[in-house]
Amino acid sequence: MPESELVGRVEIAEMLGVVRQYVHRLSIEDPTFPKPAGEVGGRTVYRRSDVEKWAKATGRTVQS
Repeated sequence: MPESELVGRVEIAEMLGVVRQYVHRLSIEDPTFPKPAGEVGGRTVYRRSDVEKWAKATGRTVQS
């Protein structure tokens, strides 16, 4: 999987236009939030495509 396909909570926050702490809360409290793809350098990472699909399905806007 290309590394650019993996995003951490900071990148997800930037994509959604929210703060990182909000993404952390979503990852814990929202059962529809994408599951992590794994860890890289001690950081939890997610597949960008999963986050984009989730955002679209939940009516959130993804910033370019």
